[in-house]
Amino acid sequence: MIRYRVRLAGLNRHHFEVSCRVANPAPGQRFSLPSWTPGSYMLREYARHVVAIRAASDGSPVPLEKISKSSWKCGEAGAELTVTAEVFALDRSVRGAYLDAKRGYFNGVCLFLAPEGRETDPVEVVLERPGDPRARGWRVATSMRAVEVDEDGFGCYRAEDYDELIDHPFEIGDFAEVKFEAAGVPHRLVIAGRHQTDMDRIAADLARLCEAQIEFFGLPAPFRRYLFLGYASGRGRGGLEHRASSSLIFSRDNLPVRGHDAVSDNYRNFLTLCSHEYFHAWNVKRIKPRAFSPYRLDRRSHTRLLWVVEGVTSYYEDVLLLRSGLIDAAAYLRSLGNKLTRVYQTPGRLRQSLSEASFEAWDKYYKPEVNFLNANVNYYSKGALAALALDLTLRRESATTLDEVMCELWKRYGQSGEGMPETAFEQLVQDLSGLDLTEFFDAAVRGTDDLPLAELMADFGVTLEFRRDKRFGRAGSGTGAAAAPPLELGIRFRPHGAGLEVAVVMADGPAERAGVSPGDILIAIDGLMLSEKNLLARLARFEAGQTVRISGFRDEELLEFPLTLAEAARESCVLGFAGKPDADALTRRIGWLGT
Repeated sequence: MIRYRVRLAGLNRHHFEVSCRVANPAPGQRFSLPSWTPGSYMLREYARHVVAIRAASDGSPVPLEKISKSSWKCGEAGAELTVTAEVFALDRSVRGAYLDAKRGYFNGVCLFLAPEGRETDPVEVVLERPGDPRARGWRVATSMRAVEVDEDGFGCYRAEDYDELIDHPFEIGDFAEVKFEAAGVPHRLVIAGRHQTDMDRIAADLARLCEAQIEFFGLPAPFRRYLFLGYASGRGRGGLEHRASSSLIFSRDNLPVRGHDAVSDNYRNFLTLCSHEYFHAWNVKRIKPRAFSPYRLDRRSHTRLLWVVEGVTSYYEDVLLLRSGLIDAAAYLRSLGNKLTRVYQTPGRLRQSLSEASFEAWDKYYKPEVNFLNANVNYYSKGALAALALDLTLRRESATTLDEVMCELWKRYGQSGEGMPETAFEQLVQDLSGLDLTEFFDAAVRGTDDLPLAELMADFGVTLEFRRDKRFGRAGSGTGAAAAPPLELGIRFRPHGAGLEVAVVMADGPAERAGVSPGDILIAIDGLMLSEKNLLARLARFEAGQTVRISGFRDEELLEFPLTLAEAARESCVLGFAGKPDADALTRRIGWLGT
């Protein structure tokens, strides 16, 4: 058995101390840390956070040499070898490790050195109770199997092997918690960070959601217990799935307050995040691309199926909120309209396919540059639209649904543990439906044209309208039918003390044609000061086709740009129910939305 000991060594220094003890080490035993974490497809090189490392055997130091960016080699040792590392932890994200006087958190890839050649050995972890008086009253939350722990959760845990070891994150601190059951499975929700919320309300709602998802794939659930690890923050949103838990970060303003029974848009945002990560317990933690079977955490593992892993999950995140009764069909269509809008406001959707976006995620999606929106597509949102189009196509043209496809994937690959081949999803869809969908997948997955969603949804009694909006520097000169159409500069910007800092110049837009670049600070339009607050009013003075003088700084040099204003594109998507759908459309809509 490989034995680890974790000590919260310095709250102010943000240091975890982690030791790994190996019996009968190999000559020149090597240890390494992962370069990435499953669920987040970018090389993060966790070894860079190691600030000190040493080795010992039988009470004597053992030479230890770093031989690569993330691995070390030990010298001659006796019957037992212990390697101890100090790790700097100040990453609040779900992918990292964090420690201060308020809380501790770690994702196992950040701390646990892997003794090479011993990754399949059983593992024991001892988490020491911190001696710092500021940590008095701290407790532990993790889905790892407890063996001998105290009333607060400090003590000994076990995992079957290294793969399981790094799949159970730990939350340590003074957190709120609540327990509930779904389909007979014990669940636990903990929320760290400052917040005021109705924990019982969340537990009741999550119980409905989790039960709907377990019933979707069928009993039994793939875990004996499940843990939601939440951190309420002032900003930020994200999640990371694990085999029996998920780590979530969200705005504290998204949590429900006692006495407010409605599901607000903010609260729905929180429930959607929970739904997404919970669905991953099936789709990717177990229904896994062959490239991830097994995970090779020292290198990129390319697959063209991330749109299935994330896009299909993004489609079902709100579908299952609807089916569990937490939102109604109108709220579902509003959320779906927001997904469509995000995609249509991305020019890169016409340049990069879903297949390419999946394969190139390692170097593009997680490292967005200023031209990202013009050259790339988000495989979460666009993948959700492809899943929507596929589901509607199947429902319209066959007796099969995407539900049946996902359940069959679960039986073939999730329950068996076999990695899913790159062509398996498309082949299974066609086998189950009896349809030749080659053209569909060529267009939706390998192509870059917009999907025919308006036509598809019309056959389900749902309308899709494209409108102009006022976001990202767009404005209108009035309201009502006679109002002039809103205008656009063709930029995305951040507020700046001097004016507007250009974050993105949209492809083929007015700003690009005028020569504006990302990083420019725009300060005036036709000699009048420009700011986030007055942009709409300034643009309302002009008409489409007029050329205005935009003044701004680039690297402290004052420049002027002759910019010809254009009407804002119709990219805001609004969905609604058709007034009088025919009987077939109404039947299809009931089958899809339940209403």
